[in-house]
Amino acid sequence: MTGSGKMNRQPMFTPQQLLSFVAVCETASFTRAADRVHLSQSTVSQQVRRLEEKVGKALLARSSHQVTVTEEGDKLLGYARRIIALNGEALDVLSDKWRDGVLRLGVPEDFAAPTAALLAQFSREHPHMRLDVMSGMQVELRRAWQREELDIMLIKQPYGERPLASRPEPLLWLDSAAYPCFEHSPVPLVLFPQQGLYREEICQTLDGLGRSWRIGYSSASLVALSAASAQGLGVTLLPASCRLPAHRVLGDQQGLPVIDTFELAMFCRQPDDALQRQLAEALVTFADLHWQ
Repeated sequence: MTGSGKMNRQPMFTPQQLLSFVAVCETASFTRAADRVHLSQSTVSQQVRRLEEKVGKALLARSSHQVTVTEEGDKLLGYARRIIALNGEALDVLSDKWRDGVLRLGVPEDFAAPTAALLAQFSREHPHMRLDVMSGMQVELRRAWQREELDIMLIKQPYGERPLASRPEPLLWLDSAAYPCFEHSPVPLVLFPQQGLYREEICQTLDGLGRSWRIGYSSASLVALSAASAQGLGVTLLPASCRLPAHRVLGDQQGLPVIDTFELAMFCRQPDDALQRQLAEALVTFADLHWQ
């Protein structure tokens, strides 16, 4: 409040401006964005221009062939998604349909399918609660948690921050049994994308052995990485649960160390909340975690 008792107004982003901006960012096209938000292309373009005028910076880089997000636009994109989501959550919570609130869960990509039945049953048992689930890489889940976009997070991580519950996540060095790659020079590697799990451990280990390497296959999917290494596209380091019959396990004979510094951990923002606690307990049982 100012001394005169009036609200010190900042320039406000309107929901429609943010919806148009997010649509352009996600489709990389004003035409496709217009179809998504059910507006004309010129209106969408006008909405984005008004956003740029408010912040005084270019949010999108436009050319005759493509639309890309600028560095400043990328900063706004995260906030825009949060504002849109919060707007929807507020409407839901204040309606009778979701009177028990919204519960937001994040799980690793390889837990999305296995937990589907459990989560569906939990939703049926709580028809007046909205369950929102996201799955993704560790870095995506961590960012969502830090932005307070998740209430419960199941995540694979190096030992460090103390979770509510956890268990060790044993890793194996894996190569194809039929088409081994470890003896190649450079060694082809099967890895998560940048900032993904196990990349640093793999690369630093091979550097320490004096082995040259190259990235032969990269994917955000554990299933894809496991299949790629089993078929001979490269060496990888993955959870023991990803081992396939077509794999051979590498180790001491190849000079590769045991990597035992990772865990499957669960965090809960409000463990005393009845619904959060109930879902947390179900996940602890499902994933065979131990309370900390």
